[in-house]
Amino acid sequence: MERSTTSWLRTLGIQLSLCFALYIVLNLGQPQKLVYNDNGSPFDLYFISVRGGFRSLQEQTHLLKLMGNVAKAYDLKFVVNISELGEDDPLMQNVTRLSPLLNVPWYTTGGSKHDGFGCFLHQVKLPRGRMLDILSLNTTSLQDTVVVGSPSGKRGNLSNWLTRTLKATTSDWRMVVGFHPLVACKENEEEFTAKLIDEPLHHIFVKFGVNVYLSQQGCFSYALQDNVAYIGNPGLIKENSCLGSGNGRYRIRTEMTDGFLLHRLGSLEMVTYFVTSAGEIVNKIVVQQRGRQVM
Repeated sequence: MERSTTSWLRTLGIQLSLCFALYIVLNLGQPQKLVYNDNGSPFDLYFISVRGGFRSLQEQTHLLKLMGNVAKAYDLKFVVNISELGEDDPLMQNVTRLSPLLNVPWYTTGGSKHDGFGCFLHQVKLPRGRMLDILSLNTTSLQDTVVVGSPSGKRGNLSNWLTRTLKATTSDWRMVVGFHPLVACKENEEEFTAKLIDEPLHHIFVKFGVNVYLSQQGCFSYALQDNVAYIGNPGLIKENSCLGSGNGRYRIRTEMTDGFLLHRLGSLEMVTYFVTSAGEIVNKIVVQQRGRQVM
């Protein structure tokens, strides 16, 4: 009888432990289970990039809560906000005092007060003496109509600042962020292929070893050009929008999907996960580290 009681108590204890583990996963979000099984290292750094802009109050609250849960689960180091509104972005302004997101730095594109034309450099210390450069570009100046051979003053200032800044740093990882995507879709025989929008800017990326360009998503969520990864942050995806993967294939979304990108940065690779507002991972991108040689 005593042995039977002991066995029953052990079984009950196991069941309660499993229920508690399931409760933790559901409340912290599905990303914890998947990322921790993805060969991560204790020395990896986690950060979030999110598409800012206007959402309903309910959508903002839900998204920020999910981001906060992820921040607690992964010891988040910072958030990159992809927005045209800069520090006036409503997503940033609605972070509550009790949210763990308030305890990490937010780096936002668009309208930065760091200098006169909206560009800045932040350097983040990584484990083992490594360094990450975050360079924000005010890509609004790239949208101006430019006569071939006669670059505008704003475009010239942006290119000069980017070149000068990249020359002055020797960091292990270099990530450029901007609001506008720099890769467009080119339709060819019932397929979409990636096409660079700004060749001169891409040449600077390649010359100085930029690893990643983060922006809002255009028609591609990811494209790799000359070892530079162009990653788009979907934010709210409109109905019937085309999502490409950089390899020519595409699909049509017929429902609204909101979410953010969770990035795991290690010494040799950066792994990016798209986390939906339902807490599900629907995409994974791996960017390999590479040596930088000035061409």
